[in-house]
Amino acid sequence: MADINSNQEEVIAVTQEWSVPFKHYAGEITGRYLKELRDNKIIMGRRCPKCKKVLVPARKNCESCFTETDEWVKVKDIGTLVTFSINCMKYVSMPDPPYVMALIKLDGADTSIMHFVKGIDLSDIDKAGKNLKIGTRMQAVWKDKRIGNVTDIDYFMPVIE
Repeated sequence: MADINSNQEEVIAVTQEWSVPFKHYAGEITGRYLKELRDNKIIMGRRCPKCKKVLVPARKNCESCFTETDEWVKVKDIGTLVTFSINCMKYVSMPDPPYVMALIKLDGADTSIMHFVKGIDLSDIDKAGKNLKIGTRMQAVWKDKRIGNVTDIDYFMPVIE
């Protein structure tokens, strides 16, 4: 409401939810990356000819030196937990909380991918946060029916060694 002692008008806020589904062409590099996930359960990166970093997910240009990548490199579907977040709020298009999102550096890659982590007891969030350790080895768990999307990897789970 406007302050009766001022000349300002009332500001009205409107809350809306938008859903904007769209489809786009993945392109040559991302297209091959997604096809390998779907058809072969293989994670492919691209190597930068200048700084030699292997980028996963595969991309056309190096994120460090901006050079065009030129070589496909197969990386493992196992890697190391770099960081994580236990999410306790509901977000559009995400699972019901709580859930774990993490950055995982796959063996053979120089960059990390973001994905879900399961196999963690989330009934006590504080305890889960203390038990999940940076540096934990993580293994990809693949969906049986794959469609050519990053979600063809269903989730990652800690490796029991």
